[in-house]
Amino acid sequence: MQMFNWKAGLSKLGAGLLTASLFSQSAFAFPIYAQQAYANPREANGRIACANCHLAQKPVEIESPQAVLPNSVFEVVIGIPYDLNSKQVLGSGKKGGLNVGAVVILPDGFKLAPADQVPQDVKEKNKGVYISPYSSTAENILVVGPIAGDKHQEIIFPVLAPDPATNSEVNFIKYPIYVGANRGRGQVNPTGEKTNNNIINSPVSGQITDIETKEKGGYTVAIKTASGDTTSVDIPKGLELAATTKSGKVIAADSPLSLNPNVGGFGQTETEIVLQSPARIYGYMLLCFFVTLTQIFLVIKKKQFEKVQAAEMNF
Repeated sequence: MQMFNWKAGLSKLGAGLLTASLFSQSAFAFPIYAQQAYANPREANGRIACANCHLAQKPVEIESPQAVLPNSVFEVVIGIPYDLNSKQVLGSGKKGGLNVGAVVILPDGFKLAPADQVPQDVKEKNKGVYISPYSSTAENILVVGPIAGDKHQEIIFPVLAPDPATNSEVNFIKYPIYVGANRGRGQVNPTGEKTNNNIINSPVSGQITDIETKEKGGYTVAIKTASGDTTSVDIPKGLELAATTKSGKVIAADSPLSLNPNVGGFGQTETEIVLQSPARIYGYMLLCFFVTLTQIFLVIKKKQFEKVQAAEMNF
């Protein structure tokens, strides 16, 4: 009997999960793999490496100021929307809530705001959330997660803007901000193996001759090919059989044997922010003041002219 191992077949893709953990209790994830494998999680083609493990696409939202002043603290708010009623298949095969994670790639010079400069209301909203730099040499890249998604569909990143007066590599220009966020488990482990959060497809064409329910959960599906060989496919605990997976059913190769268990996914987006010079703002305010003052004088002058004209006509 030929055995088919559903875990085999994927080459190593590299790590994708976002990062470090958070609550007082320990949470297992793969931030170390991503940080070891990628000096910068944003690849040359613009794709964020987390998408290598989280294969499904989902939306992500970002809110940030259009412009900030040097040495000021501002907020980058990441929204990770999903249906809170959704339950994912955990590594154990049980159903559980979704975890979330995010990475924010800031311009060089921007970094996580020091704790003593973070507003108290932001500290309260981020209670139990640990945001950290991606590495000691990439302080402009911030990561967080996995954390409980039901409590953190919105994550606030407090950011400190740089000062061109003290950092010659920074200028008063427009900069891009790149964001990636996931909800739920991925489909590929950092080792390159599939997780149990995938559809299981038939490796061969043939007839399903037997469906065995395992003692600890899951199924073993036996498929007899036209040549008479029998292939057994393991379906992990927690996955549900597809409606077409029935004993006696003839199926084609790559036909789904299980339903898609994935309810999560990864998304990325970007925005722009301007590092604004205070001198430009003061200059603009001064210009507005003089323009307004000029307008007032013109109105007064016009009124005076009208009075003179009226007096001459009466005379």
